[in-house]
This record gives sequence, structure tokens and C-alpha cells, in this order.
Amino acid sequence: MSYATQMLDTYPRTFNIDAGLLASTIDALTDCAQACTADADDDLSEQNVAELVKCIRLCMDCADICTTTAGVISRQTDYDANVTRTMLDACAATCKSSGDECEQHAMMHGHCRVCAEACRRCERACRDLMAAMK
Repeated sequence: MSYATQMLDTYPRTFNIDAGLLASTIDALTDCAQACTADADDDLSEQNVAELVKCIRLCMDCADICTTTAGVISRQTDYDANVTRTMLDACAATCKSSGDECEQHAMMHGHCRVCAEACRRCERACRDLMAAMK
């Protein structure tokens, strides 16, 4: 059981959203942030680092946005749905961009393949949570 699930299980109020969906989105966000951070670092270790500059930049942006989004959606007390939707939308867009770029390098670099998968999972999770909020 993830820490997100454990923490949501202890929340003293009722949720406006399915707690399981919320927990799986938080997990996808934290996984994606970690994968993007590691991928950017791995890219910096490659001999062809100049060809990976865009990938590095997008991964760093994605990691930051995923981390921030995880924090925002983890706070449920009196949350503002407009802020949450905006964060999730921005995160989904960033994950798509990062995933698209990582896929371009996936055949040559296994770390880019793994990162692309994490980005795609996170993009779907953000979109699923937004859809459930409507």
C-alpha cells in the first residue's frame, strides 16, 4: 500500500473525489518526477549529451511540475477545484511533451524508454482525475 493511500485513509473528512483515483494519481506523479529526475541525470552521462539537451530540459520541467502537482492534490482541505484542474492540465501537457521527447531517444537509451512510460502513465492519471472532477 502506497503512502498516498495510507495518508488518504487517515483523512478525517470526506472526499469530493474517489480516494483510490486520487492516490493512484499522486503515486503516478511521484513516480514520474523520480523517473524524469533520473533520466535527466542519465542523459547528462551520455556521450551524445548535446543531442539530449531538449530531453534534459523537458525532464527537469516535468519533474518540478509533477512534484508541485502532487503537493497541490495531496492537500484536500478546502481545496479550490479551479486551481487543481489547472495544475492537472498543466501537468498532463508537460508529461506529454516530456514523454514525446523521451520516446525519440528510447531506442538508443533505455532510461529514456522508462521515463517515457512514466510520463505517459502520469499524463493518463492526471487526465483521469480531471475527468472525475467534472
